[in-house]
Parts: sequence; C-alpha cells; structure tokens
Amino acid sequence: MRNANQIELLAKSGWNTCESVREGIVQAGLPIPTAEYLRKTFSAAYWKRLDRAIQALRDHFQYARFGDQAVFGAVLIPDPAKLDTRGAVEPAMRRDQVGAASEDVVDKLLPAGKLVIQTGTDWTPVASITGPAGIHFGSYNDIRNSAPETYTVDGVDTRDLMVRQIWGARVLQSGAQLPDCEVGGSWTFTLLPGEDLVNAKAVSGTVLYDKVRFRLGSSDRGIAVVRICPALIVE
Repeated sequence: MRNANQIELLAKSGWNTCESVREGIVQAGLPIPTAEYLRKTFSAAYWKRLDRAIQALRDHFQYARFGDQAVFGAVLIPDPAKLDTRGAVEPAMRRDQVGAASEDVVDKLLPAGKLVIQTGTDWTPVASITGPAGIHFGSYNDIRNSAPETYTVDGVDTRDLMVRQIWGARVLQSGAQLPDCEVGGSWTFTLLPGEDLVNAKAVSGTVLYDKVRFRLGSSDRGIAVVRICPALIVE
C-alpha cells in the first residue's frame, strides 16, 4: 500500500467501480476519473508532489493512537458546483453503497459547511486517510485546544482541512467498503474540527444502520471511536 500508485488506486476506487456512484457522477456532469483521465489531467510532477504529501502525513502521524492501522492515500474531491459532498447526495448514489437507495441523515442545525476545494475544477486529489478509520486525538475540545505543531505538516495546520467536504468525498470514493461503519464490528466516527461548533456542538460524520450521517455531538466526547483524518492540499 505504501508504494502503490495513487492513480491506479483511484481508478479502482468507488468513483469508478461502484455503479450507483458512477451514475451519480455522470448525472452531475463530471467526467469519470479513470486512470487515463487522471494521467492526462495531472502531470507526473503533480503525482510526485501528492505522493510526498501522503508520505509526510504518514510520517508525522505514525505514532498517533491507531496510527499503525491508518491507511493514507489520495481522496478525489469533485467540483462542489456539480457534486457537493458537504452533505446529502442523491439517494440513488447510495444504492450500491448501503444496499438500497437511501437518504443521508443531516442534522437540521448544520450550516452549509466549509469549502476547502472551490468550484471550477472537476476533480482535485487531496492527501488524507483513505482507509476505514482515522486516528485518535481525543475530543473536539482536546484537538482545537492543542498546540498547532501537533497537527502541522509542511507548514499546514491539518486541523483546518478536517471538514465535511473531504469526509463526504471519502465516503463516496469508498464504494461499498464504507468508512466509519458498524459493519464488521469496528464502528467509528470522524470528528471534523475544521468546521466551527454549532450551538456548542461538534460536527462529525459516520455510517450507521445503513445511513450516511452528518451529525452534531458533544465537543468534549473523546472516547476511542472518535477519529480524525488529517489532510493536505497539493498545488
């Protein structure tokens, strides 16, 4: 996994192999991100920079709790003007992910959420965690009150990129192998401290009981199932 070609991994991800996700991509007006498309769209130098960013994240967080289990790689973020991954997507896109067309659960108090990838580019690869679960650093309060250097990689405070836009894209990219999911007995949820508190509650994402959920919860909850997924954007 460490030396795997990110292009090939993305070409085998849910964006390409999950039929209901592919259909949703086409309906949104996005190109299917095949290996050929990715090679033509991004230079070899870009992929090398992305590989370095992935390795930098892996090196920095390797000693975090559950760091030995975390899988780092590339997450493709779609143009939010065409497919906004900060919240609910069309139920049909979930058909092959959860077994049926299913409406996502979004807390009614949640605002639109932060855009760290702006409109205008069909696909943007981001270095982050791509496996089933992230790493553990405690509660929202623990994370936001910690020294910045704990989370800073290549001069970027990765806490600011822990947002719904990236998590939502990661869920779609995972196809039927959903992250933060109770299937298999290892349920977790991803805390998103790059989003502001809402009524003193923290934003998170999870998959539970066949539903993708964008939630609000206690900002001081720091049990082991609470995970984060650091990220870096490559220019």
